[in-house]
Amino acid sequence: MSILLVGISHRSAPVAVLEKVAVTEDDRPKLMDRMLKSQHVSEVMIVSTCNRVEVYAVVDAFHGGLAEIGDLLATHADLSLPELTRHAYVRYSEAAAEHLFAVASGLDSMVVGEQQVLSQIRAAYAASDAQQAAGRTLHELAQNALRVGKRVHSETGIDRAGASVVSVALDRARAEIGDLTGRTAVVVGAGAMGGLSVAHLARAGIGHIIVVNRTLERAQRLANTAVSMHGVTASARDLTDLVGALAAADIVITSTGAVGAVVTLADAHRALNSAPAGHRMVVCDLGLPRDVDPAVAGLPDVTVIDMETLQRDPAAGAAADDTTAARAIVAEELSKYLASQRVAEVTPTVAALRQRAADVVEAELMRLESRLPDLADPERAEVARTVRRVVDKLLHAPTVRVKQLASAPGGGTYAEALRELFELKPGAAQAVAAPMEVAGLGDDLTSGNEGASA
Repeated sequence: MSILLVGISHRSAPVAVLEKVAVTEDDRPKLMDRMLKSQHVSEVMIVSTCNRVEVYAVVDAFHGGLAEIGDLLATHADLSLPELTRHAYVRYSEAAAEHLFAVASGLDSMVVGEQQVLSQIRAAYAASDAQQAAGRTLHELAQNALRVGKRVHSETGIDRAGASVVSVALDRARAEIGDLTGRTAVVVGAGAMGGLSVAHLARAGIGHIIVVNRTLERAQRLANTAVSMHGVTASARDLTDLVGALAAADIVITSTGAVGAVVTLADAHRALNSAPAGHRMVVCDLGLPRDVDPAVAGLPDVTVIDMETLQRDPAAGAAADDTTAARAIVAEELSKYLASQRVAEVTPTVAALRQRAADVVEAELMRLESRLPDLADPERAEVARTVRRVVDKLLHAPTVRVKQLASAPGGGTYAEALRELFELKPGAAQAVAAPMEVAGLGDDLTSGNEGASA
């Protein structure tokens, strides 16, 4: 395997750094294109969520690929490489696959067990596939990760502690202003997080939802969904009417992916001036980068709940038994995935061995033809069938057995032995660094968090 992961997440970096590294939908194709043009990267997928940016790349050399990806990420974030290094983590080969399986299962999320990350991984793979940046290796990795995530959510109760960051933010909002039943909420942004926010607000009994978006048509679609699917009254406005919407709001949830503040201090001031005296407002800023000017938190009667606040929330966890069960599924599925990859790696060697045998048979049959030109066709055909049967029987056991042996750790040595014995590929196979050999790369990028601890 040659999968390299370079990532930064809520576990390894403060929100201020995550904001700089954040990759928007517009950024992703350009960044992937630059990575594909580098010397050592042949496939790439970028998973970008509200609390992580992870680059999964297929590389032909660990150190070369790491240096190229690190430089490109640092340039994108406008950070020096040492600054990026302090907050980045690196996984290679088996460890990279294990990490993605854990992420897909919700084990590495800020709110353990949240399901939205599955759709974010699916979107990352779709973007990579659309750009022809995903080959066989990333295709199989992503498809397996999505399947593992679905299995964890269907077979364990890992998501019952809280379905997403939104649910935890709403719990914090209730603590500030009380029951949300009958209140007015403003959702800024009509993307995936906006849709999730609408669903949670409806379940919380919110009275009216105002969807605000840069494109009014998208805001209207989400408002219609709120009415038709969730049974809550809703309306839509574009960003030019943001202040008017805020003036009516008890709770505001923002998640736009915009660069720069969407809700400015001036917006909040004007909204409060238009609201009844003593009106309290809770703003849940789930954007990365931040959607809300940090100065808004200093206004009277306004409480801002941002990603940094949520990182410290004790509700962002899952029951120990469910987490243990989820980890067991990840370990089981990882073992199956790695076994299948090792078998896939030995398949070309088996094919080369059979081709070598077929070439030898054909050469010998041609030699027989020249030595016995008068041999009748029936006898010639019978000799050919006999020789081929003998060769097939001789090769059957070793080729089946080498695939079985290859599925176990270290199985690649058997394929290497075949290549050497039958001169299928001159020279020894190139060594591939094991995950434990990567952990001490202090001068390249820090190994960051260990595994996917909840």
